[in-house]
Amino acid sequence: MQRLVFWLVYPFLWVISKFPFWLFYKVSDLVFFIVYYLVGYRRKTVIQNLKLALPDRSEKEYKEISKGSFKHMCDMFLEMVKSISIPNNELKRRYTFSNIKEIQRVRELNKSIILICGHYASYEWINALQLYGLDYRGYGIYKKVQNPYFDKMAKDIRQRFDGELITSSQATKTIKSNQDKGLLGVYAMVADQSPKLGRAKTWTKFMGTTVPIFMGTEKLATNLDMAVMYLHVEKKNRGFYEATFIPITDKAAQEPPFMITNKFLTELEKQIREKPEYYLWTHKRWKHKDAPIPNSATIYPRN
Repeated sequence: MQRLVFWLVYPFLWVISKFPFWLFYKVSDLVFFIVYYLVGYRRKTVIQNLKLALPDRSEKEYKEISKGSFKHMCDMFLEMVKSISIPNNELKRRYTFSNIKEIQRVRELNKSIILICGHYASYEWINALQLYGLDYRGYGIYKKVQNPYFDKMAKDIRQRFDGELITSSQATKTIKSNQDKGLLGVYAMVADQSPKLGRAKTWTKFMGTTVPIFMGTEKLATNLDMAVMYLHVEKKNRGFYEATFIPITDKAAQEPPFMITNKFLTELEKQIREKPEYYLWTHKRWKHKDAPIPNSATIYPRN
């Protein structure tokens, strides 16, 4: 059944990926109309999240941010589809890096890099980094797609740009193996998900509300003494992004607990407050806000 679904859907996605950009974004507009107006996908969730995270905004602003966020979400989903066939030079033109020398600086330290992202702006086209001739192998750490055929499609897209996807459960083993072989990599991961309550061992404030957080990124970087950067992505125009590497540490093993995670959250919150329409408000980041915090949990204070 999963195979049938894939072969019914994939040709449609492939055709869309071939559309010129002016037509491609017309499709995104249509998807937005269906998702926002006809289906009403998680509209209440988005407004609830906005009121929780940005309590100083007006009802009019909540509505405008909500619509902008849905439009951006549809753009980003379609841009993932566009990755099926987008030419290298076009991807590099649309997803630029303002300080690529920061990667080269860390390369001279003979360090692998963890590149921390949030559900903000675009993390789908980060593959463009592989087009700059850097002496690094690019990896995306992700949650495996349940349909194995779509999972393979996602991996094939990354391999088009000399990148590779590895699941979160494979991350430590893969990075350790690469380091033992002397192979340096840039490992990108989205790190603002909400952990399952049974695994919620660390809590802190995110956008003013105390919630459980993942510490896996920090632990991975610390255990393997990696460099860590935050990927600050700005949406300059529709289909155009500029990414900036913000160093967090070059020596993760020497940093005190929570420093890396705290810096990541601070940078992400700053972007969210400045342009909240580019954050993915549909995911239920604050779903455990009212859950009792276990006595065994670690709570890190933040302003």
